[in-house]
Amino acid sequence: MLLENNTIRLRAVEPEDLDRLYAWENNSQLWDVGNTRNPYSKFILRQYISQCDQDIYESKQLRLMMVSVKTGDTVGTVDLFDLDIHHGRIALGLFVDAAFQGNGFAKESLKLVEDYIFGYLKINQLYCHISTDNKASINMFEQENFEKSCLLKQWIKTAKGFEDIILFQQFRENYLQNKQV
Repeated sequence: MLLENNTIRLRAVEPEDLDRLYAWENNSQLWDVGNTRNPYSKFILRQYISQCDQDIYESKQLRLMMVSVKTGDTVGTVDLFDLDIHHGRIALGLFVDAAFQGNGFAKESLKLVEDYIFGYLKINQLYCHISTDNKASINMFEQENFEKSCLLKQWIKTAKGFEDIILFQQFRENYLQNKQV
């Protein structure tokens, strides 16, 4: 399966990504949307990169790098994590560097991920947590026919206080029906 379209290519993490990941993972302004509370050393990130060859079924996660087809720039990441084979679900995280936002990279990456998750892996459910303050992401997931399942109140602690998040879900059956339309 080719994880590429006219806009974006998703590829495995390479050793050459170390400096970029180091900058992104250590940007404390991004820590609120993830579970990071402390910086990562280059040593730890090198170890992580060296273990990215594990099968998604072994590691229960997969990180892919977003690369602009037009420029060749690495513009962000796709994180698939918390794979639960028994229940057929996996969580999604999308990150696009601020310098590349607004170019449709997240939306095009999402489409490729859905093809991979539902078409190739045959997983039942893809889900994500989006802060109610993240209007651009909310709009994108709504446009891509994800269901707003619930509001989780005061779910994440940020510098501004506790924030609510929306649980968005996409189900394989709905995805396949929408793909046929």
